[in-house]
Amino acid sequence: MGHIEVKDVSLVYDTPTGAVQAVKGVSLDIQQSEFLCLVGPSGCGKSTMLNIMAGFLHPSSGSIQIGGKAVNGSGMDRGVVFQDFAQLFPWRTALGNVSFGLEMKGVAKAERERIAREQLRLVKLEKFVDSYPHHLSGGMQQRVAIARALAYNPSVLLMDEPFAALDAMTRDDMQKLLAEVWEETRKTVIYVTHNVAEAVYLADRVIVMTPHPGRIKTEMRIHLPRPRDPLSVEFLEHQKALVGQLG
Repeated sequence: MGHIEVKDVSLVYDTPTGAVQAVKGVSLDIQQSEFLCLVGPSGCGKSTMLNIMAGFLHPSSGSIQIGGKAVNGSGMDRGVVFQDFAQLFPWRTALGNVSFGLEMKGVAKAERERIAREQLRLVKLEKFVDSYPHHLSGGMQQRVAIARALAYNPSVLLMDEPFAALDAMTRDDMQKLLAEVWEETRKTVIYVTHNVAEAVYLADRVIVMTPHPGRIKTEMRIHLPRPRDPLSVEFLEHQKALVGQLG
């Protein structure tokens, strides 16, 4: 039994032109502390599956369980990080953003600030606790978003192309940071990406999806030691193999 169990999940959207099947018959088990990437072309249902796991969408059929409990809506057992930098509250400092979930849980001010400072240290932003989002670069804003998602200690971290809008150098830095954060926290991570190299760098296992409707085409284990070297022969061989699975 996995930490996350996805059983025969399908989702049909009603549109003005008729019903559209977004995903069909998706089943998979995700183990505790596994880093799983979902890859595939646009329209293959990657983000839809992530939103179903987050509880933002309800499947037309099938079920999802996390830790043996059915997902019937959003919950504090899941942290979510999106691509859009606007996910942060512009009127709150980095510290205020990270402590928000703890504030909603009723955690005392001193304790939530202690936890928020620790999470900001984890993402290497301890010197920017009093900075507002507009004072921070895109990469720094995403670090705050990751810290906020981790602050209330969810067992699962759901990430929907969080680095796609960043420049190449910042994206590389963020991938390294996320790998370090995962090594330290050992959260179960489900990560959506179009980027094959990113999937090989981050994942224990990659799920390849096909479009119209979204189904699981295949999966690929990444048997590389961490930290990973994107210029190594072994890395490039894994990357080539994954491109072949997408073809």
